[in-house]
Amino acid sequence: MSLAFAEARAAEARGEAPIGAALVRDGSVIASAGNRTRERADPTAHAELLAIRAAAAALGTERLTGCDLYVTLEPCAMCAGAMSHARIRRLYYAAPDSKGGAVDHGPHVFNQPTCHHAPEVYGGIRESEAAAMLKAFFAAKR
Repeated sequence: MSLAFAEARAAEARGEAPIGAALVRDGSVIASAGNRTRERADPTAHAELLAIRAAAAALGTERLTGCDLYVTLEPCAMCAGAMSHARIRRLYYAAPDSKGGAVDHGPHVFNQPTCHHAPEVYGGIRESEAAAMLKAFFAAKR
Protein backbone atom coordinates (compact mmCIF):
# COMPACT_ATOMS: atom_id res chain seq x y z
CA MET A 1 0.00 0.00 0.00
CA SER A 2 2.96 2.32 0.55
CA LEU A 3 3.76 2.23 -3.16
CA ALA A 4 0.13 3.06 -4.02
CA PHE A 5 0.39 6.09 -1.73
CA ALA A 6 3.65 7.14 -3.39
CA GLU A 7 1.92 6.93 -6.77
CA ALA A 8 -0.98 9.00 -5.40
CA ARG A 9 1.42 11.72 -4.22
CA ALA A 10 3.13 11.70 -7.63
CA ALA A 11 -0.28 12.04 -9.33
CA GLU A 12 -1.10 14.99 -7.11
CA ALA A 13 2.22 16.63 -8.01
CA ARG A 14 1.16 16.37 -11.67
CA GLY A 15 -2.17 18.06 -10.90
CA GLU A 16 -4.12 14.80 -11.00
CA ALA A 17 -6.49 13.49 -8.34
CA PRO A 18 -4.21 11.80 -5.78
CA ILE A 19 -5.09 8.20 -6.45
CA GLY A 20 -2.49 5.47 -6.81
CA ALA A 21 -2.39 1.73 -7.37
CA ALA A 22 0.14 -1.07 -7.13
CA LEU A 23 -0.26 -4.59 -8.46
CA VAL A 24 1.66 -7.36 -6.69
CA ARG A 25 2.16 -11.08 -7.24
CA ASP A 26 4.08 -13.39 -4.91
CA GLY A 27 5.42 -10.41 -2.98
CA SER A 28 6.87 -8.69 -6.07
CA VAL A 29 5.53 -5.49 -7.58
CA ILE A 30 4.48 -6.12 -11.17
CA ALA A 31 3.22 -2.59 -11.91
CA SER A 32 2.20 0.64 -10.23
CA ALA A 33 0.56 3.83 -11.44
CA GLY A 34 -1.16 7.03 -10.44
CA ASN A 35 -4.07 8.76 -12.11
CA ARG A 36 -3.25 10.37 -15.48
CA THR A 37 -6.70 11.34 -16.78
CA ARG A 38 -5.85 15.02 -17.26
CA GLU A 39 -2.34 14.45 -18.59
CA ARG A 40 -3.55 11.99 -21.21
CA ALA A 41 -6.95 13.60 -21.80
CA ASP A 42 -8.28 10.10 -21.21
CA PRO A 43 -11.18 9.44 -18.82
CA THR A 44 -10.09 5.79 -18.54
CA ALA A 45 -6.56 6.59 -17.32
CA HIS A 46 -7.39 5.71 -13.72
CA ALA A 47 -4.55 4.41 -11.57
CA GLU A 48 -6.08 0.92 -11.39
CA LEU A 49 -6.49 0.57 -15.16
CA LEU A 50 -2.99 1.83 -15.86
CA ALA A 51 -1.53 -0.65 -13.36
CA ILE A 52 -3.62 -3.51 -14.77
CA ARG A 53 -2.58 -2.67 -18.35
CA ALA A 54 1.10 -2.46 -17.39
CA ALA A 55 0.96 -5.73 -15.44
CA ALA A 56 -0.78 -7.56 -18.28
CA ALA A 57 1.88 -6.30 -20.71
CA ALA A 58 4.71 -7.25 -18.34
CA LEU A 59 3.31 -10.75 -17.78
CA GLY A 60 2.14 -11.26 -21.35
CA THR A 61 -1.38 -12.27 -20.35
CA GLU A 62 -4.76 -10.69 -19.77
CA ARG A 63 -5.40 -12.95 -16.78
CA LEU A 64 -3.73 -11.63 -13.66
CA THR A 65 -4.57 -14.62 -11.48
CA GLY A 66 -2.68 -14.66 -8.22
CA CYS A 67 -2.24 -10.89 -8.34
CA ASP A 68 -3.33 -8.46 -5.65
CA LEU A 69 -4.20 -4.82 -6.29
CA TYR A 70 -3.60 -2.06 -3.73
CA VAL A 71 -5.46 1.21 -4.34
CA THR A 72 -5.80 4.41 -2.32
CA LEU A 73 -9.51 4.87 -3.11
CA GLU A 74 -12.42 2.47 -3.51
CA PRO A 75 -12.59 1.64 -7.25
CA CYS A 76 -15.31 2.91 -9.56
CA ALA A 77 -17.49 0.61 -11.68
CA MET A 78 -15.12 0.81 -14.66
CA CYS A 79 -12.10 -0.21 -12.60
CA ALA A 80 -14.00 -2.90 -10.70
CA GLY A 81 -15.13 -4.38 -14.03
CA ALA A 82 -11.55 -4.45 -15.27
CA MET A 83 -10.44 -6.19 -12.06
CA SER A 84 -13.09 -8.82 -12.56
CA HIS A 85 -12.08 -9.47 -16.17
CA ALA A 86 -8.39 -9.56 -15.19
CA ARG A 87 -9.19 -12.10 -12.45
CA ILE A 88 -7.46 -10.08 -9.70
CA ARG A 89 -7.17 -12.28 -6.61
CA ARG A 90 -7.48 -9.64 -3.89
CA LEU A 91 -8.32 -5.95 -3.77
CA TYR A 92 -7.00 -3.82 -0.91
CA TYR A 93 -8.20 -0.23 -0.83
CA ALA A 94 -7.73 2.69 1.55
CA ALA A 95 -10.57 5.23 1.55
CA PRO A 96 -14.18 4.33 0.75
CA ASP A 97 -15.91 6.41 -1.93
CA SER A 98 -19.60 6.80 -1.14
CA LYS A 99 -20.14 8.90 -4.27
CA GLY A 100 -18.18 7.08 -6.99
CA GLY A 101 -17.15 3.79 -5.44
CA ALA A 102 -18.63 0.62 -6.88
CA VAL A 103 -17.26 -2.11 -4.65
CA ASP A 104 -18.76 -1.44 -1.21
CA HIS A 105 -20.96 1.44 -2.39
CA GLY A 106 -23.16 2.15 -5.40
CA PRO A 107 -23.63 -0.81 -7.71
CA HIS A 108 -21.57 -3.32 -5.66
CA VAL A 109 -20.10 -4.67 -8.91
CA PHE A 110 -18.62 -7.83 -7.42
CA ASN A 111 -21.99 -8.85 -5.96
CA GLN A 112 -23.82 -8.74 -9.29
CA PRO A 113 -24.85 -12.04 -10.92
CA THR A 114 -23.22 -10.85 -14.16
CA CYS A 115 -19.82 -10.45 -12.50
CA HIS A 116 -17.34 -12.91 -14.03
CA HIS A 117 -14.99 -13.02 -11.06
CA ALA A 118 -15.04 -11.37 -7.66
CA PRO A 119 -11.78 -10.76 -5.83
CA GLU A 120 -11.52 -10.87 -2.07
CA VAL A 121 -11.97 -7.27 -0.89
CA TYR A 122 -10.32 -5.56 2.07
CA GLY A 123 -11.16 -1.90 2.57
CA GLY A 124 -10.17 0.78 5.05
CA ILE A 125 -6.40 0.21 5.00
CA ARG A 126 -4.80 3.57 5.92
CA GLU A 127 -8.23 5.08 5.31
CA SER A 128 -7.71 8.30 7.26
CA GLU A 129 -4.45 9.06 5.44
CA ALA A 130 -6.03 8.60 2.01
CA ALA A 131 -9.16 10.53 2.95
CA ALA A 132 -7.09 13.46 4.24
CA MET A 133 -5.01 13.52 1.04
CA LEU A 134 -8.11 13.57 -1.15
CA LYS A 135 -9.92 16.19 0.97
CA ALA A 136 -6.92 18.51 0.92
CA PHE A 137 -6.52 18.13 -2.85
CA PHE A 138 -10.15 18.92 -3.64
CA ALA A 139 -10.35 21.74 -1.06
CA ALA A 140 -7.40 23.41 -2.81
CA LYS A 141 -9.21 23.11 -6.17
CA ARG A 142 -12.29 24.98 -4.89
